[in-house]
Amino acid sequence: MKGELSLDASQQYHLENTTVEYQKLPDKEVLRITGPLGADFSVKVQYSSGADSVVQFIFYQPIIHRWKETDFYPCSVTCGGGYQLTSAECFDLRTYRVVVDQYCHYYPENIKPKPKLQECNMDPCPASDGYKQIMPYDLYHPLPRWESSPWTACSTSCDGGVQSRSVSCVEEDMQGTITPTEEWKCLYAPKTPILQPCNNFDCPTWLAQEWSQCTVTCGQGLRYRVVLCVDHRGLHAGGCNPTSKPHIKEDCLAAVPCYKPMEKLPVEAKPPWFRQAQELEAETTISEEPTFIPGPWGSCSRSCGAGTQWRTVKCQVLLPFSQTVADLPDDECEGPRPLESQPCYQTPCPGWKPGEERERDRARTPEKEVLHDWEYEGFTECSETCGGGMQEAVVICLNKQTQEVSDEGLCERTRRPPELVQACNIEPCPPRWDTGPWSSCSAICGVGLRTRAVKCILRLHHSNNTQMVQDEECNLPKPSLVQACNRFDCPPSWYPREWGQCSRSCGGGTKKREVLCKQRMADGSVLELPDTFCPTSSPPTLQPCGQTDCPPQWVPTDWSECSATCGEGTQRLLVVCQRLNKNGQYETLMPDACDSSPRPGTVRVCLLLPCKSFVKPVAVNPEPTILAQKKVYIQWRKGRKLHFVVGGYAYLLPWTSVVIRCPTRRFRKGHIRWLKDGKALVSLPHLTISHLGYIKIQQLRASDAGVYTCVAGQAQENFVLRFIGSKRKLAVPEGDLWLSESDKKVHGASFSTTQLHFTPDQYDMVVQRILDMKDLSPSSKELLESSEKNGSNVEDETAIILVADMETLDEVSRNLSGGQQKENFLAQLLGELTQNHEEANESTFHVQEIMEVSTQSVVTQKTDLRTAPHSTKPLDGAFRSPVIIQKDQWSNSASPLEFMVNVGNQVMLPRQVIRLVFKCQSSGKPEPVITWTKDGKELQYNSRVGLLPDSSLEIKSPCEADAGLYTCTAKNQVGSTSVSSSLKLAGSTCSDGAAGNSLMCPDRSSDSCHGQHCPPRWVVSPWSACSVSCGGGLQRRTVTCQGAEDGDHKCAVAGKRPSHLQPCSIQSCAEWMTPSWGPCQGHCIGHRLATQHRFVFCQDRNSTRASHRMCSALSKPSSRRNCTTDACALHWLIGPWTQCTATCGRHGFQSRHVTCAHRHNRKPIREIHCSWRPRPTSWRRCNIRSCGKVGDCTDSTRYCEKVRQLDLCPLPQFKSRCCLSCRDT
Repeated sequence: MKGELSLDASQQYHLENTTVEYQKLPDKEVLRITGPLGADFSVKVQYSSGADSVVQFIFYQPIIHRWKETDFYPCSVTCGGGYQLTSAECFDLRTYRVVVDQYCHYYPENIKPKPKLQECNMDPCPASDGYKQIMPYDLYHPLPRWESSPWTACSTSCDGGVQSRSVSCVEEDMQGTITPTEEWKCLYAPKTPILQPCNNFDCPTWLAQEWSQCTVTCGQGLRYRVVLCVDHRGLHAGGCNPTSKPHIKEDCLAAVPCYKPMEKLPVEAKPPWFRQAQELEAETTISEEPTFIPGPWGSCSRSCGAGTQWRTVKCQVLLPFSQTVADLPDDECEGPRPLESQPCYQTPCPGWKPGEERERDRARTPEKEVLHDWEYEGFTECSETCGGGMQEAVVICLNKQTQEVSDEGLCERTRRPPELVQACNIEPCPPRWDTGPWSSCSAICGVGLRTRAVKCILRLHHSNNTQMVQDEECNLPKPSLVQACNRFDCPPSWYPREWGQCSRSCGGGTKKREVLCKQRMADGSVLELPDTFCPTSSPPTLQPCGQTDCPPQWVPTDWSECSATCGEGTQRLLVVCQRLNKNGQYETLMPDACDSSPRPGTVRVCLLLPCKSFVKPVAVNPEPTILAQKKVYIQWRKGRKLHFVVGGYAYLLPWTSVVIRCPTRRFRKGHIRWLKDGKALVSLPHLTISHLGYIKIQQLRASDAGVYTCVAGQAQENFVLRFIGSKRKLAVPEGDLWLSESDKKVHGASFSTTQLHFTPDQYDMVVQRILDMKDLSPSSKELLESSEKNGSNVEDETAIILVADMETLDEVSRNLSGGQQKENFLAQLLGELTQNHEEANESTFHVQEIMEVSTQSVVTQKTDLRTAPHSTKPLDGAFRSPVIIQKDQWSNSASPLEFMVNVGNQVMLPRQVIRLVFKCQSSGKPEPVITWTKDGKELQYNSRVGLLPDSSLEIKSPCEADAGLYTCTAKNQVGSTSVSSSLKLAGSTCSDGAAGNSLMCPDRSSDSCHGQHCPPRWVVSPWSACSVSCGGGLQRRTVTCQGAEDGDHKCAVAGKRPSHLQPCSIQSCAEWMTPSWGPCQGHCIGHRLATQHRFVFCQDRNSTRASHRMCSALSKPSSRRNCTTDACALHWLIGPWTQCTATCGRHGFQSRHVTCAHRHNRKPIREIHCSWRPRPTSWRRCNIRSCGKVGDCTDSTRYCEKVRQLDLCPLPQFKSRCCLSCRDT
């Protein structure tokens, strides 16, 4: 290593063309080096407070071999239902070739993929017995498996050998017969090894110890040594070659000659050795291994002198299951067989002569010396492993001919060698490693670490005490401080991330976090899984925060109108002191509470058009509007999905999917905001807010009920969602009046008057009484009862929804005075709703059976000028017949001589009026087209009478010729409706009682004056032609003060000076362009029915593409329509049901083939093309009936004979299904 770095700060370092990233954390330090390394590196760690830290090294090697999954192998059967598997091959990434599996096993993280299994050849066999049609494998038909034979004996007893076995893939049929099969069928599991090493240790060898001292101090004697047969563990064992054993006894000659006479007894029989001649009978116990068991010695064959005594020796074994002893043949026992006889001597016989006995002893001694003699057989274990211990020599009686250990009674006790004791392990005990217990694992699964304390200790001499020394004094390697543990896959679990920032610092906010479903694998990697793999109770993703009151602050409201009508004026701003409390609600406080914050300015200058100058008006973007539908929907039968538009009420059944739309004008859909119960609406797993501005709710639940508010700029509309609970009772949530009185004060600047009086429960009583109706007409009763009977099959039925106008139910609420009249009125309303539904059954225009009822069919009409709609055809959520929105009011414009009147009211104008506007607001889908007629004839437009951009009718300088009946008609592809107003000019017909109304009576002072006696008044000329035909122009007229010669200021008493300029022809100079329809190749939506599209765009007169806003006043043509094609002549092709797997009980099932196929050639295609119809089920339970009365015992499956053969009857799951077959087991 050429250089050296000291890492003390978290940053990147560069050394030897290698980037070293160092990160210092509070609890650990991380060092990362991205490979491959350009040189060798040494990492030195300096401990500042002891060496208790743990250093963990993780390194990665380049992987050049990867597992590659193969294709599916051939099917296991040709028919009747089989299976096929995949495997994995080891693939060399450099040569792109398949290599042996050992290369991929080299990398621990390179996990071999598990084989995949799938069904195949499911068609029935022509002559099958039927069982393979059920399932290719189940509880009774196991998968193929590897079968191995027992291991052979090891090739050698020591110095390393091998043993082998055969491994084959076998398959078990339904009768339990096991047959060999192809190996690929078992490749889903690893193949067991066929070779393994054995007896990998050195063979035993002879080990000779030091010679003992000579047995005599003068003359010739003997000396002994211990010769051991030592195995590879250093323990005394058998197995050495007896011919190569070193001798254990030899003669020795002392340097000092002996002067004592020769003794007749041998040196070994001298009295000092007599204590070695004691015979110790070792009792042999019976064990579970065959063992020679000697019996007790019998009596001596002679009562005096030398004789012989006998005993029995048997090969016996202890039977553990019966605790009895069994006799075995002698060849079943291992080791030398104990002697059955031995010499014995009690007392000398009468007439015994010592000389004769000694002669016999001399004659017998050489024979006894040759046959049996004492020898040393190693030493006992040392009493200490180090620091000095003792061990004693072991003496045995050895047969010199067979070199086998014999009974000690066959050796002369007087010749027993002396007891030898020697010191052992006298070297001092070296320092050794002392390991503590392992700690608990750091992880319960995946892969964790456990640690332990390892220290170097030294045992004190002649003591059991120890002391700790330096680690360098102990032998290497040092035992590991860290060990991997719990290396197995964790179950999937939730992994929450850190909480995000709070949405508000005060006033009650929320913070979010992401919760992922992950699984930690045994190799330490983390696998991200779908949420369905984890438990259903996931940690919360939202948490309240900022639960403190915000400081008070000044909140401005709207600016007032400018004080001047032209030139320069002033505007004033009203500010209030408010505070956002911890519950997220605004509180209005006293002004003193906001003294600490600067008060915003409340006065500003406003600049209008210069006075008395002709300036082209500046175009002002109109305010956005929401096209609401004032409807009340009552769901009578469940369906798939319902579409609604804001502005109404919906009483729905649970588990219904809903789409709520908010159609707007002059406002981008992507900027629409949604509120629920006055608070911002948050997306949930089943509730999403589309980027196009609509809400989609999957399977409504009780928590979804409430008031949904669509906000588009300053415009907003509500949609109330209610639930119909069990027994057709409304489930009304608590706190329906979500806008409290305090909220009305706080939000007064942003909520309109209509919304402040908005009550979500105003129709609950009427709807509940409709749901409780019992006395129905026959047709109504038949319709509603059929919907309830068929309500369970939601997939095959469409929703039935009763739809009524809000005005209808308002009138109903006012007429519910009680008694039988109330019930009759409700029955009439419900009868009209159901009657309209029966008339709509013949129509195929709609998808969803929603019944619309016009307000004119039930409600008493306000005037006789309003006509019934031309069509009462029921429509779904995508189409609605037109409705004209009426208001019983009129309003003045900026000038006192200009009036704006809602159509539907009778109007009488004074002759001084210079401008009248009839407003006709409508709603419907598609958007209605407004047309005007006068006295039943088409209205002729001119420079005085024309249409405004919002389809309102404008009449400039009304005169006697303009009086008449004006009718506004709203029409679309679904139907039409119209409302009329009568216009009269003031004259002799004005009554005295109406003199206070400027709209109803003329100015009599003007009519009764002539010439110079008339007061000053404004006189206007007709408007000039518009300067342009489209795109926005100007019209001009002259305005003079009649009756004043010295200036216009005399006419101030007649009111504000009329305008001499006005905009005209403001409609855009553009139109919708529709090229030809595209091919009929969209998704199939019905039988031989698909969709085709075309591109619709807005184009100006110069053939240039323009924004859609320029054509918004025109009805946009449709860009999609249905078309007919043979490619959609599709249907679900259904096969026959297979035989049920059981005759009774709860476990039987059967299956069938269901494919999407062409109706003519029966060719199968992808199932998505048949998705317009519900897919028939392909699996069902069958024969779900009782298997007999209580006490009856029958078999409910055909495999019971197999269950009995495999002795599976004791298991409860088999015994219950095979009661009859398992009864006698």
